[in-house]
Amino acid sequence: MNITFLGTGTSQGIPVIGCQCNVCASLDFRNKRLRSSIHIEMDQKSFVIDTGPDFRAQMLREGISQLDAVIYTHEHKDHTAGLDDIRPFNFMQKKDMPIYGTRPVLEQIKREFSYVFSSKKYPGVPQVITHEIQNKPFDVHEVTFTPIEVLHYKLPVFGYRIKDFTYITDAKYISKKEMDKIRGSKTLVLNALQISEHISHLTLAEALEIIEEIKPEKAYLTHISHKLGCHQEIEKELPNNVFLAHDGLKISLE
Repeated sequence: MNITFLGTGTSQGIPVIGCQCNVCASLDFRNKRLRSSIHIEMDQKSFVIDTGPDFRAQMLREGISQLDAVIYTHEHKDHTAGLDDIRPFNFMQKKDMPIYGTRPVLEQIKREFSYVFSSKKYPGVPQVITHEIQNKPFDVHEVTFTPIEVLHYKLPVFGYRIKDFTYITDAKYISKKEMDKIRGSKTLVLNALQISEHISHLTLAEALEIIEEIKPEKAYLTHISHKLGCHQEIEKELPNNVFLAHDGLKISLE
């Protein structure tokens, strides 16, 4: 399994133009974060979790020419707004794109992209096949995804486990039942928005507490705002098995 972090940032805490904080003024590419998303390559299949507003730029940057399905975590625009840009894959692959999400996610997509689902479609609109999912394992092209339901304030959000890899974003609370689904993961990706308390996102300290409980071989932090601090400064303070992810980071898993 090959993982590429398409984006590791967030719309939360985006600075005003001209911000001169250490992160925003940094020339270190690791501090330039687009909206959070990952690409998974496995068994000759290609999946993306979430298509945020930066989806097109992310896919072009990584040179990804095959996409077999999109899986959504939740309905917020910073995770869905790039759906229109699946069109090149429709054209190249000559087939509709399967998209997977809970009922609220699919309902939001149908509202926001109503032209995609119109009975009289404009030529060239995205072609999708919707698949409603629930909090139980489901297969996408023979790859099993196990949802991990977390709370983003009061909004249910799905993280996903694929074999020994777990990806969770936009979490603030994870129940014991859902934590049990994560246990045994060798690689864990978890959101860590900032240092100070936040109503709907894990802080750095809260994320590290969960990682300490799960004890994966490696953990990566994502969905990072500029308020967390500079990559090089924060990462050197982390435990040996915990890393700040950055846009374009690639990891290979057995």
